Amino acid sequence: MMLESARPFVDIHPPVAEALAAKRPVVALESTIITHGMPYPDNGAMAADVEKIITEEGAVPATIAVVNGRIKIGLSDGERESLAMTVDAMKLSRADLAFAVAEGRTGGTTVAATMICAALAGIKVFATGGIGGVHKGAEKSFDISADLDELARTPVIVVSAGAKAILDIEKTLEVLETRGVPVIGNGCEVMPAFWSRQSPFRAPLMLDSPEKIAELFNVRRALGLEGGMLVANPVPEDHEIPAAEMAGYIEAAQKAAEAQKIVGKAVTPFLLGKILELTGGRSLKTNIALVENNARVAARVAKAL
Repeated sequence: MMLESARPFVDIHPPVAEALAAKRPVVALESTIITHGMPYPDNGAMAADVEKIITEEGAVPATIAVVNGRIKIGLSDGERESLAMTVDAMKLSRADLAFAVAEGRTGGTTVAATMICAALAGIKVFATGGIGGVHKGAEKSFDISADLDELARTPVIVVSAGAKAILDIEKTLEVLETRGVPVIGNGCEVMPAFWSRQSPFRAPLMLDSPEKIAELFNVRRALGLEGGMLVANPVPEDHEIPAAEMAGYIEAAQKAAEAQKIVGKAVTPFLLGKILELTGGRSLKTNIALVENNARVAARVAKAL
């Protein structure tokens, strides 16, 4: 339920508001994948296709963003396309979401900010590409995504293809365990690695249907356990780039980031852009395929809830 104090800052797209009022399934979508994850026009086309997939699965899509200081829970076609063309959008997490609202700024919401806004509107399921996590070298840089703390505190199911493969997946899993976040392999016993179907690490838990995922979420709420859940959903086999091949591209991209002294929030967009260049565009096609696959699963989970 939305805080009364938040209502003056939030616009809920009419189809989303109607679905929520009627208790029909709604799936939240982030917007940094639009503003920072892909080039135009691929980003706009991808966002429209993902919304279409969710609709075809019988749920209502709600792409979340901040536009001119307004928290948007669901975008019109025009708003979504305008966001795709925005060149100076902020990358918003818990630390700067309120700043963008207070200052009338426009920004794409990360996993953390999208979870906050989804929970504010009463949306329980969220589809994304990959979550943020512990960056390689974090023992020196302390670069750990706010997504992990948000998963520990905000009651939203996040369907992703695991942590982005540019991260330290092993340390990311350790932090999630410490924070008490259930990490569920969707029909898989091994954690996916974003562009690749498998990482070297086992999924802590495994479930094989949207209904079982929904049941786990409901049991956690009944027991008073705080926070969300991470569903790790492998990229479709015919779209994956094998992990051994991706390792070379990731290493080259990280060396380039170090050489150019890229730090903070700029690291992930830089690495994704560099990997896009190194793979000759293959990573983008795989990224789109995995986001679409996650949207299908998220819609089915939302229906099961």
